[in-house]
Amino acid sequence: MSGKTAPQPPFLLVTVVPYALLGLLVVILLIVEDWAGGALLVDLGLCALAAAWMLGMFTLRPGWWDRPGIMGVFVAGLLVITTVLVARHPLFGLFTPAAYIYSFAVLRWPWRLLGVAAAAVPAGLAQASGIPRTEVLGLTMHVTIVAFNMALMCACAWVLRIAEKEEERREQTVEELSLTNRLLEASLAENAGLHAQLLAQAREAGVLDERQRMAREIHDTLAQGLTGIIAQLQAAEQMHEVPAPWRRPFDAVKNLAGESLAEARRSVDALRPEPLRTARLSDALADVADRWSKLHGLAVQVTTTGTVRPMTPEAEFTLLRTAQEALANVARHAHATRVGVTLSYLEHEVALDVRDDGVGFDPAGLDAGPATTGGSQAASRGGGLGLTIMRQRVEALSGSLRIESDPGAGTGISACLPTLPSGSHP
Repeated sequence: MSGKTAPQPPFLLVTVVPYALLGLLVVILLIVEDWAGGALLVDLGLCALAAAWMLGMFTLRPGWWDRPGIMGVFVAGLLVITTVLVARHPLFGLFTPAAYIYSFAVLRWPWRLLGVAAAAVPAGLAQASGIPRTEVLGLTMHVTIVAFNMALMCACAWVLRIAEKEEERREQTVEELSLTNRLLEASLAENAGLHAQLLAQAREAGVLDERQRMAREIHDTLAQGLTGIIAQLQAAEQMHEVPAPWRRPFDAVKNLAGESLAEARRSVDALRPEPLRTARLSDALADVADRWSKLHGLAVQVTTTGTVRPMTPEAEFTLLRTAQEALANVARHAHATRVGVTLSYLEHEVALDVRDDGVGFDPAGLDAGPATTGGSQAASRGGGLGLTIMRQRVEALSGSLRIESDPGAGTGISACLPTLPSGSHP
């Protein structure tokens, strides 16, 4: 027997038609049989037995429909009752379709073939009941009719089996295609993730290479040129005393060259943030603040809050660069006495705040152009450009930059960048 669960048989065909055939036969028997004899009672009793057998073994037991052993017993018992009925009266040949129905509906291959072949015997005998069996010709006709019924019904069972096997193959093919599609979708998703990861790594590598190239260019050209200018000015000052009328522009040139050299070196440090390669972002910020404090003689309070969350190297570099640019603006324009840097790890983002108690400025002046306030001088001297670059760098990583300041009330710069999802690695 096949181990596959059989489909549920057609409900009306197996629960209505057999009882309808049996009821029709009972009505016919009541009409044609002799009420005086005992044969009618026997036939009615056999009809009742057939109804009880179908009711108790099948109709009232839907849980047994997919049990091949029980259904085999059920069909075998029904075939015995049907054969007895046909032997008593050929009229009961009208009930043989019930045996065919149950054999086709509930028996599995190859027992279905045996069931329909057995059901063909009483059906053929009922059809040949009018032919005498006393002669060889009559007996031959009986055998021929039974054999024809068996061949016809077995052929039907075989065709049905072929159709079932084709349906099983079709279902198996659909299932295999569905599985293949799921595997393909999973593979495509995995490949897309790997592709995105490779693109991100290539982009980060390209950005790092470009930063290193720019750092080398600045160091080898601009920084070296400014160093030469300063050396020549110092040599000229040692060789000849600078005339009084030239002193002011001479000092201005020397100071401007020194400031430009410091800016070039700061740019090189920013393009190659070595602290991030060996330390966490908080430690790198502390190192940058410490070097800035030693250079400008103003202490910087660095604070880190929250639980450290994963970030991409580019995001860490952007926050470190933002802190450097903000501290540079403080040194150039703020005239502050206190400076604070706070790194806050929040649930879905990391915030960097740089605040000072300096002269402040009007943030609207960054868009409107230079104004007359002391803070707006930051914009006219390049602070506006630095803030614009900071904003562009932060927003390129889906972050935000806020600037809070008022003339005489200090300045606060806050940069927020999203963190990686939980469990991710940069």
